[in-house]
Amino acid sequence: MNPAPTALPDPRPELIAPDTFLIPHFAPGPDGLLLPVNSMVIRGREPVIVDTGAPLHRDSWLEKAFSVVEPEDVRWIFLSHDDGDHTGALMDVLERCPKATLVTNFFTVERLALEKPALPLHRMRWIEPGGHFDAGDRTLHLFRPPIFDGPTSRGIIDSKTRAMWIVDSFACFTPGSLDADELPPELLANVMPALNSAVSPWHAWLDRSTYGRHVDAVEALGARTVASAHGPVLRGERLADAFDRLRGLAGAPIIPTPGQELLDQLLAPTLVPAMEAVPI
Repeated sequence: MNPAPTALPDPRPELIAPDTFLIPHFAPGPDGLLLPVNSMVIRGREPVIVDTGAPLHRDSWLEKAFSVVEPEDVRWIFLSHDDGDHTGALMDVLERCPKATLVTNFFTVERLALEKPALPLHRMRWIEPGGHFDAGDRTLHLFRPPIFDGPTSRGIIDSKTRAMWIVDSFACFTPGSLDADELPPELLANVMPALNSAVSPWHAWLDRSTYGRHVDAVEALGARTVASAHGPVLRGERLADAFDRLRGLAGAPIIPTPGQELLDQLLAPTLVPAMEAVPI
């Protein structure tokens, strides 16, 4: 019999910058580590929900997000892209936040039409990288993140707090903390590049100077606090190091992900008892 799975930590929303809350969840990772599955809420004159979590965490996500902001107060829903771990509670949020406008783009809507009920076009604004929207006491500027696994991806930076949502860039397993300053430096140095490579294996074909200019431009936006969907919160020296690691991916070989050997190891504990139970 396999041992019962260990319960995952269930952290509460965390204030990571003025008016800015991380909505954290975890999924199991390798070797006892955890994969963050984050989204964000920005309070202020016109509150903003940034992504809506994974279907796995839907009920918990709704409870956490709406412990930070009242649904009827939400004025903006920023959808960074259409992957399922960013759209898990999208339809619930649209229903519960009747005054909110969905910030997305044409291609996201086209792709979501394959899996979601019809989205309310009259409640949308389609904004591309380089554009922005006014949330009352702050402006949210859109940019294309330096690492992404889908063509619809857009990040945002808050003009008031310099807090940035960098989507799937800077993914990293963690033993539990969501503060990069509390993580072992070797974990950031080894695991973050590997997960960035897994998310965007196209880095192997990049021109170093062209890609370097894009990373430089994102860093030059001047973020003080950077949150992402699948990594720890980065500031200061840790943030500068993370941008340097991104630059190093350009033209570098793809870092291989686990293959059949790992699958065999994972299946072995279940296959052996099953074979023993077969009558001879």
